Amino acid sequence: MEPFELTATAALRALHDGTLTAEALTRSCLGRIADREPAVRAFVFLDAALAIGQAREVDKACGKGALHGMPIGIKDMIDTADMPTTHNSPIYQGHRPGQDAACVAISRAEGAVIMGKTDTLEFAAGGRRARTSNPEDETRTPGGSSSGSAAAVAAGMVPLAYGTQTGGSTIRPASFCGAYAMKPTHGVVSTQGFKRYSHTLDTIGWYARAPEDLALPARAFRLWGMEEAPAPKPLAALRIAVVEGPNWTRAEDSARQALHLAADRLRRAGARVEPLALPPPFDSITAAQRTIMRSEGRGAFLAEYLLHHAKLHAEFRDTVENKTGIAARDLVAAHDLAAECRRLLDALFPELDAVLTPSAIGEAPVGLQNNGDPVFNAMWTLLHVPCIAIPCHRGPNGMPVGVQIVGPRYGDAALLAVAQAIGPVIDAGAG
Repeated sequence: MEPFELTATAALRALHDGTLTAEALTRSCLGRIADREPAVRAFVFLDAALAIGQAREVDKACGKGALHGMPIGIKDMIDTADMPTTHNSPIYQGHRPGQDAACVAISRAEGAVIMGKTDTLEFAAGGRRARTSNPEDETRTPGGSSSGSAAAVAAGMVPLAYGTQTGGSTIRPASFCGAYAMKPTHGVVSTQGFKRYSHTLDTIGWYARAPEDLALPARAFRLWGMEEAPAPKPLAALRIAVVEGPNWTRAEDSARQALHLAADRLRRAGARVEPLALPPPFDSITAAQRTIMRSEGRGAFLAEYLLHHAKLHAEFRDTVENKTGIAARDLVAAHDLAAECRRLLDALFPELDAVLTPSAIGEAPVGLQNNGDPVFNAMWTLLHVPCIAIPCHRGPNGMPVGVQIVGPRYGDAALLAVAQAIGPVIDAGAG
């Protein structure tokens, strides 16, 4: 087995016991990138010499952090001191911020090798699309906005990559590409140093190829409960609620099948699995997310609107100009509804270990302009809960279709433990 084929956890173990060096792992990943990048186009910036130089410095270090020697891809709207951050915008081509975003700085301090910048939708929000294709089928999207990060991990280019989620930009691409991913509780990972869209919604997330790998960044970022590192529960002790949600009519057959397969596999493995209908206030939660996102986007892109109007994509000009006609009372109502639904959801979890729900409406669409519909992600993003994407099966076109599990706010560590227990069960037929 080549080093790039190792899961992040297996690679970290080898790095710690001295059977693998950061430089060897980095060189192996660079070789894999050379093989796959011409077709996948996951990266917008990659400097092999810079990556190898970082790895050599990591190999010299006395201590070994939570991400020691891990090559990590960084979404190109997250600042990096030694690489450009272009936001996939004509306004920022060649832009070098000169300072790492907090998540990048923390990762370097924990021993990570920052491999390069991965492609994204413009400002991780809309406008220009990424050039990245789905590693499973070059004619299909990897999803967005964390297009390059999801594709890079799924293609074996890096063991970990960072993305962001405002609607469904971390979880949905994981489903489309057949990867694992985590969107933690809102606010637990600092968003300092990336381009904001909505301060109520924006969340740093990450991709991996195994459920246990998701815990490595979680430890580095000191997510709530990670210091105790709860052990996975026996499957027979787990209680999982299956939530179709208020947007079930939007689900394609492949997404419906994924949810039913996941539930059936868990039942056969001994878990207690039962349907759960969310109360009526949740019927409007998706619309509330859109209202808040578009409202906060007005301020997020105002500077570019005033200073670079001609270069700013029409989608963002429309946002700043409030073309959808959102009123202040709409924003108040949306925030009030979100608060109510958070309380209602919190009340369910003392009796539950996780909610099982769709992660996308179906397979990845054909073409790179359609990044998919975030309708099965947006509500959970607004509710601020942690979400973990798990591969499940393949749809009628042979493309991956996953599910996601959701936990209570600040229940990240417990949800990671659930993922480690049920991930191998759910994705048993995903390959």
